[in-house]
Amino acid sequence: MASVPVRGWALCTVCLLNLLFVFISGADFIRFVSFRAIYHNITGETTLCQDSIPWTVALQDSSVLGSLVVDLCLLALFATQHSLLAWSPVKQTLQSVLGALNRTAYCFTTALALQVLMRCWQPVTGAPCLWSVRHAPWSVWFPLLCFTLHFLCWTIICSILMLFDYPELLGIKQVYYECLGLGDPLAHKSPHAQRFLSHLRHPVCLELGVVLWLLPALSLDRLLLAGTLSAYLALAHSLDKQDLAYLCVQLKNKMYLFAEPHRGSTSAITEQDDSSHKEK
Repeated sequence: MASVPVRGWALCTVCLLNLLFVFISGADFIRFVSFRAIYHNITGETTLCQDSIPWTVALQDSSVLGSLVVDLCLLALFATQHSLLAWSPVKQTLQSVLGALNRTAYCFTTALALQVLMRCWQPVTGAPCLWSVRHAPWSVWFPLLCFTLHFLCWTIICSILMLFDYPELLGIKQVYYECLGLGDPLAHKSPHAQRFLSHLRHPVCLELGVVLWLLPALSLDRLLLAGTLSAYLALAHSLDKQDLAYLCVQLKNKMYLFAEPHRGSTSAITEQDDSSHKEK
């Protein structure tokens, strides 16, 4: 009997350490993909590109091609990790081995792959920019506009957490349920919720697209990053009318709770169950 509490504390410790690592990696990713590029453009701290070099010369430069190959390999590493561990046979194998820590391991390896990508990324500074806003007054105002829109997009992304069960996505709920002997939290969700989550686990496609592409200057390596991640996000989701109908029901319930918090969560859950039966 004494081994059960010890095992529970061990699972919680691993889960919380992973949560900290994922949070730090997420903050690093925001800085890497968004604000660092805008900051460099505003201050001119780093030369992003060389517009004086013709494309024909730049694309024959071994340093440019070498950087692109390294960056492409880093993106392939991230995509492989993110897809392979989500593949059903691999997922089932890891579930049988890791149990409640399966989702935690997935989030940890995702954050680790992101850290490798960010720390090993090779900027391409020996080629022209695809576009660059450098003439006054837009050389000042456009970076500030980009900063504002990026900040708004990241705020929206964080706000979307209220609509999705991110404790389950980050592996926290799995460990909590394991300690209480409740089994897999995903099994407690309705079939509509399970179907929806299987089609959309990253509800930030539009906002992330704005962050990836809206920049004062678009270098060649940034084009590779934005194009690859945009294509990956587009291919990873397959929402249909049933999923959108479920999302509308959930949004309606959240708005209902905000409008009438004194009614409590019981009435909202009842309404959600009724809506689910009507959809069936």
